Amino acid sequence: MENRSKIVVSLVLLPLLLTTISAQSTKLTPNFYKTTCPNVESIVRSAVQKKFQQTFVTAPATLRLFFHDCFVRGCDASILLATGNGNGEKDHPDDISLAGDGFDTVIKAKAAVDSNPQCRHKVSCADILALATRDVTGGPFYTVELGRRDGRISTKASVQRQLPGPNFKLDQLNSMFARHGLSQTDMIALSGAHTIGFAHCGRFSKRIFNFSPRNTIDPTLNFRYALQLRQMCPRNVDPRIAINMDPTTPRTFDNAYYKNLQQGMGLFRSDQVLFSDPRSRGTVNLFASSNAAFHNAFVAAITKLGRVGVLTGKQGEIRRDCTRPN
Repeated sequence: MENRSKIVVSLVLLPLLLTTISAQSTKLTPNFYKTTCPNVESIVRSAVQKKFQQTFVTAPATLRLFFHDCFVRGCDASILLATGNGNGEKDHPDDISLAGDGFDTVIKAKAAVDSNPQCRHKVSCADILALATRDVTGGPFYTVELGRRDGRISTKASVQRQLPGPNFKLDQLNSMFARHGLSQTDMIALSGAHTIGFAHCGRFSKRIFNFSPRNTIDPTLNFRYALQLRQMCPRNVDPRIAINMDPTTPRTFDNAYYKNLQQGMGLFRSDQVLFSDPRSRGTVNLFASSNAAFHNAFVAAITKLGRVGVLTGKQGEIRRDCTRPN
């Protein structure tokens, strides 16, 4: 009877054991391509640096592309898919402003990887995007976990209400990031990427022209900075015009973003709220006082971001062309 019980228990636990083994074997790892494409990181880095030399926009465009991809359907490069019917993720209003240089960076890096016979069709677009994001910022160097597969589905509908808006309050930001296992500290650290970001005038025009019946300018916005913004983004300006989100060191991945928040110079309300709300102000002050603290928190946060909703093993594919499924 005792042996029979052991057999029954073993049969019950076997599926759980197999599931655990499967999960462990498909987990992301820095050495995923050690035998199939050992030089993948240097190949991608070289392609990214070449693209960066053509235009600085490569940096913020690629970083933003990674964030938008991971927050919708997970980090599966579905943002890159061109559906041909205007119904893909990148066709959604929240993604239309994604700069083409980000897409071009991944496509060129993928071509460079596939030009190596040993690596051809063995590295996913999702992993290439993750590596390119690390290499393009000029910020802290960190280990990138690899092993993602590419998704086969990309829909405009899936983007709806999945990305933070420029007028979000702290609770809205925390709620959206928490859905992906990211803490308030992670959110504040990832927001620091705006130090090399840019934004189109229409995304913040209300703050400088018609904030409320009593205040034409948002009172949380530095008044002198608001007047400068009015000069750069006058009424009825071409909607394609964009300005730097960090007015002090826009091409350096540093903690100036947080120092700007202390001075009321957060471009979006969702930026400035990080300092104006006492619940997050302490973290802003910490990052403003220490570039190292910001960089360490950013590395931890973007590593966690890179794990969001990943596809591994047979859950996805390795696209031959990053813009369409195989």
